[in-house]
Amino acid sequence: MEIDTGNTAWLLLSSALVLLMTPGLALFYGGLNRSKGTLNMMMMSFSSIGIISILWSLYGFTLAFGANDSEGTNKFLGSFTQYFGTGTSWLPDMWGETGIPTYVFMVFQMMFAVITVALISGALSDRLKFGGWVLFAIGWFTLVYVPVAHWVWGGGWIGANLHALDFAGGTAVHINAGAAALGVILVLGKRIGWPRENMRPHSVPFVALGAGLLWFGWFGFNAGSELTVDSTTAVAFVNTQLATAAALVGWAVVEWLRDGKPTLVGASSGAVAGLVAITPACGFVAPLPAALIGIIAGAVCALAVGLKYKLGYDDSLDVVGVHFVGGWIGSLSIGFFATTQVNGAITDVLGAKEGLFYGGGGEQLWRQFAGSAAVTVYSFAIAAILAFILKAVKALRVSEEAEIEGIDIADHGETAYDFTPSGGSGGGSAFAMAGIKPGIDADGKADVSQKVAG
Repeated sequence: MEIDTGNTAWLLLSSALVLLMTPGLALFYGGLNRSKGTLNMMMMSFSSIGIISILWSLYGFTLAFGANDSEGTNKFLGSFTQYFGTGTSWLPDMWGETGIPTYVFMVFQMMFAVITVALISGALSDRLKFGGWVLFAIGWFTLVYVPVAHWVWGGGWIGANLHALDFAGGTAVHINAGAAALGVILVLGKRIGWPRENMRPHSVPFVALGAGLLWFGWFGFNAGSELTVDSTTAVAFVNTQLATAAALVGWAVVEWLRDGKPTLVGASSGAVAGLVAITPACGFVAPLPAALIGIIAGAVCALAVGLKYKLGYDDSLDVVGVHFVGGWIGSLSIGFFATTQVNGAITDVLGAKEGLFYGGGGEQLWRQFAGSAAVTVYSFAIAAILAFILKAVKALRVSEEAEIEGIDIADHGETAYDFTPSGGSGGGSAFAMAGIKPGIDADGKADVSQKVAG
């Protein structure tokens, strides 16, 4: 088969768009965080790009998407050898009937793995050791993300046997990450002072900028998941925009009615909730149902983020309330709204059923529930176990002193903002930091030529 240059170019562009989402997430999370933990929060996203990219190319891709035997794929895990490492033995290979080199599909899926791991970090801010984060990210990626990606997309039991649908990552990405976040924070514990102290976002413009980058990159995330450029790609693109816009409105309306004032943080969070909810359904539903999914997700997630105060778990940046809840809304919506009018592969290729409102009965709704529930339980359990292990070896949480003074200084030796006075004779002045002791010359002007003695 020859390379389809159009499909290949589209997937390369989509891969770049999905990569952009992780720096966007860093800005979104960084803005939502307190200033003294901003860099640690952003570093967790950037470290995911480095760590997960390497692990995905080394063994993640082959275990998620490799064929395990001569008949095809295994229900629970892919091949240990087919795509192992970054050798050139499979460079000429094409991915299925798409005309796309397998390497291109590999890097597209790499970006999904990167951001899925990064999503978890928003629940853990201000108190998780960076070394503990690195160990957790490696363990969770290996034990949870890789097998779940296989179950859902790589020919495993959720997609191939249960026939639950997930177009671009509602179950494999958002429910998966949200369940893991909940598992870790229950072991990690609450931030010091939560919920009594003011822990509001330190930079709302960062939040809005991050949400905008996520929105932009998400078109590659969703529409790119069709792999080819066809009518389903177009519908997925349109649905992504409509659902996100509707969710923004839904969240803002809830805030307006409940609190009397809509906020930019709320609008940004609503947009993300809409992106999350439409992700699993974008290539299976029509545009009007997509808008309905979005407005429901925006309203429900706006209410769901308050559950942490009632139930007592400290989900710092609302990963559970937005990604876990939004992912569930999107996954279940397939059971109501999936239609072959949008995507004939639902029944012909994927072996699934149309949604309840399109004559398919409740079977697909049950399949969606079962698949999402299985991932929820598995991801939650493994994440909690990993957190317990890290806690046992004292690699989980920073000291009280480090948490109070700021994890940026404790773990990274830097701060996002320098509030040191730029002048004056105080010990923290710019002169002192430069090793200069200002004096007074004959004209009464500052003489900065005197070096501080060793």
